[in-house]
Amino acid sequence: MITKAVHTLTDEMLVEAIVKTNDTLMFEVLYDRYASMVYNKCYGFANGADEAKDLTQDVFLRVFVKLASFKGTSKFSTWLYAFTYNHCVNYVTRDTAKKIEKKSISSDSIENIGENIDSTQEFQNMRVEQLKKVMDLISPDEKMILLLKYQDNLSIKELSEALDIGESAVKMRIKRAKEKLVQKYNNYSSNG
Repeated sequence: MITKAVHTLTDEMLVEAIVKTNDTLMFEVLYDRYASMVYNKCYGFANGADEAKDLTQDVFLRVFVKLASFKGTSKFSTWLYAFTYNHCVNYVTRDTAKKIEKKSISSDSIENIGENIDSTQEFQNMRVEQLKKVMDLISPDEKMILLLKYQDNLSIKELSEALDIGESAVKMRIKRAKEKLVQKYNNYSSNG
């Protein structure tokens, strides 16, 4: 029986307790905290709700197995964001035979990317619907880093910790992903 005290533990304390005890009931508390966030992230890479549910279950199964690898250098939620995105990117990459319709990127998220990426002229002129389509044309890795930065508002430092790469590498990846997005957008616009 899970006590009420378990529900008041921080994510990090809960992870530590789960790793020590391998207690699946405690893990359910963590699951309850993050299931909808993980589902929403998975939905962005899935072909509908059923596939998103499967991906979500997959993420949590893998998280349970890999929980001991959480070092606490970042917040658990940041680690879980990156873990989820990486799982989904790997899923999409492995499943290249399928044409994935990434329906879940909300217009609000796209507007955030357009507004937050830069005040560069290219992004100010992008229309949300075109940007949604263009996001599907860049690689899953590029999409992941842009969404982590501009939809989930992770800092360069948080991205560095979550992705386990240096801050300069994070900045370079974001810069390259933005450049690719602008290039794809310009190609799309001139052909559309």
